[in-house]
Formats: sequence, structure tokens, C-alpha cells
Amino acid sequence: QVQVAESGGGLVSAGGSLRLSCAASGNTFNINVMAWYRQPPGKERELVASMTTGGSTNYADSVKGRFTISRDNAKNTVYLQMASLKPEDTAVYYCYVNQWIASWRQNDYWGQGTQVTVSS
Repeated sequence: QVQVAESGGGLVSAGGSLRLSCAASGNTFNINVMAWYRQPPGKERELVASMTTGGSTNYADSVKGRFTISRDNAKNTVYLQMASLKPEDTAVYYCYVNQWIASWRQNDYWGQGTQVTVSS
């Protein structure tokens, strides 16, 4: 089992910045993709940014140029630096960890979520 814990959410004014952190612990062998998702009030959960062990990244169009994902593979930690925040970035942000077990099996783990609120 892998435990996933986020931190760093909070209340910020529009135009401000926040940094989210997520640490995976437990049986953390073969962790592949680490990512951030978010779920705005009344909406579906959506991908914000992802990063492979090799460093390849993917961003939602809505956050490109404003958010930066990074990770420390040795610490099994992923970060999301958010800048130029907008009220529409308000959401619960979830950390996602993908663990490769075999060609026919992967495990997916989620954190409990951290609230980010951007005031106008």
C-alpha cells in the first residue's frame, strides 16, 4: 500500500501564489506518474498537471504558463507551484500516484485533497 498526503492549500487573493506538496509513503517501489487533479465546486475532477519519473510533463490548457509541476523522485514527492491564481482555480486539489506493478497491473492512489480558495 502507498499512502498519499497533500499539504499547502489555503486562501489566497487573485493574482497570488501557492505551493502544494504531496508525499507518497509506504510501499513506494516503481512509482511512475505523479499528478495533480482538482475538483471545482459542482464540477467533475480534472487533470491539472502530471509528471513521469523521467520528467515528462503534461498540463491542462487552463493552467499552462501559470502552474509548474516538479518532483523529487528520491523523496517520492511532487509539488505544484501555482502563480497568477484566478478565482476559477478554486477547487479541492488531489494528488495522484500511479505505481507500476506489472504489464497487466498498475495501482492508483489518491490523497485526501487540499482546498485552494482564490478570492477575487
